[in-house]
Amino acid sequence: MSGLQGLAQENIWFDKSRYDEAERCFYEGANGIPQTSQERDASAILQDIAKARQNIQQSLAGSQNASKSEDQSELVSRLKSLELDNKNLHRVVDDLRATLSKLESRMATLEKTQAPATKGVTVIKAAPVQKPKVEEHNGADDEDDDIDLFGSDEEDEEAERIKAERVKEYSQRKAKKPALIAKSSILLDVKPWDDETDMSKLEECVRSVQMDGLLWGASKLVPVGYGIKKLQINCVVEDDKVGTDILEEEITQFEDYVQSVDIAAFNKI
Repeated sequence: MSGLQGLAQENIWFDKSRYDEAERCFYEGANGIPQTSQERDASAILQDIAKARQNIQQSLAGSQNASKSEDQSELVSRLKSLELDNKNLHRVVDDLRATLSKLESRMATLEKTQAPATKGVTVIKAAPVQKPKVEEHNGADDEDDDIDLFGSDEEDEEAERIKAERVKEYSQRKAKKPALIAKSSILLDVKPWDDETDMSKLEECVRSVQMDGLLWGASKLVPVGYGIKKLQINCVVEDDKVGTDILEEEITQFEDYVQSVDIAAFNKI
């Protein structure tokens, strides 16, 4: 079946001239014109082509009918399944309705049985609450109430004394603890005038700056360019005693060696 369908859908006709000649011979024979042997062969070929076309059309029609019948059978099966599902749903709905009606009847009977029971219940009145009697006190009792039985004055004095002792101990402990000193780590870039500056002498001048709260650390020479190197030196200072401005002023006093001082890094400790 697939071969015939492929032949029916073929669009390329390689031997058109031969078929045209056979068709011409066929019409000449039909009109009474004598035909040669070649023309007879062509007419036979033409008849075979006509038969093949007819067979192809019949096979295509049969395949279309078969596909239509298959579609119809599939639709019929689907309709049957839908009908079955519909019947099942109707059954479920009927069952639910029956159970609901049973529940309603049970609720009605329960309400009827509970109604007379509530009518027969007797209401018990609560006994009246008796108010406590207030006894009258004599004047002697009032005088006893004015007397302080717990000695509040003595307790206040004792509490004040204990509080003062605790405050004194706290102040003494606080005085013994060392106060926290805010410090900073500073990285300085000290630049010379040119490449002929004695860098060892420059570092010696920088380290000669001494003041309270200043501690010099490690140092190194860092190349800048054109043979010039700068001194990079670290120091730790106490914030309350040493400031960066004072430190820069003290270092730039060595004008023969120091061109400028820059702060490369500043970190709190």
